Amino acid sequence: MQTFGKQERLCSEKLMDDLFRTGHRMMVFPFSIHWKLCPKEMLPANVPAQVLIATSKKKFHHAVDRNRVKRLTRECYRLHKPELYELLEERQVGLLLAVNYVHNDFLDFWVLYHKFDKITSALLHGITAETGD
Repeated sequence: MQTFGKQERLCSEKLMDDLFRTGHRMMVFPFSIHWKLCPKEMLPANVPAQVLIATSKKKFHHAVDRNRVKRLTRECYRLHKPELYELLEERQVGLLLAVNYVHNDFLDFWVLYHKFDKITSALLHGITAETGD
């Protein structure tokens, strides 16, 4: 459960297009979040959520810097995902999630970690509201 494997990454252009066209959007600085609930059958078996993590080339010119930001973001997501997975399994729905780092500077891991607390609670609230309980 504390891993972030290949099947958990959002790679399908069709699903990405659907997510950005019809999904919900929220901003928890330094992240911009797009999310959408989908039928569980659209995702691979045993994977309740697929995630896209991105950083702007315009803000971080060097690939090393972009990779560092994405690595920290993946780690924050990995540590928070058990809460999301539990609710998604309970509601029998899937989640498409895009996390975009929009700040111009690096932030400390613990700052990002606490921002992900806010993201996770907002997602849990949104999923609960959308599934009707």
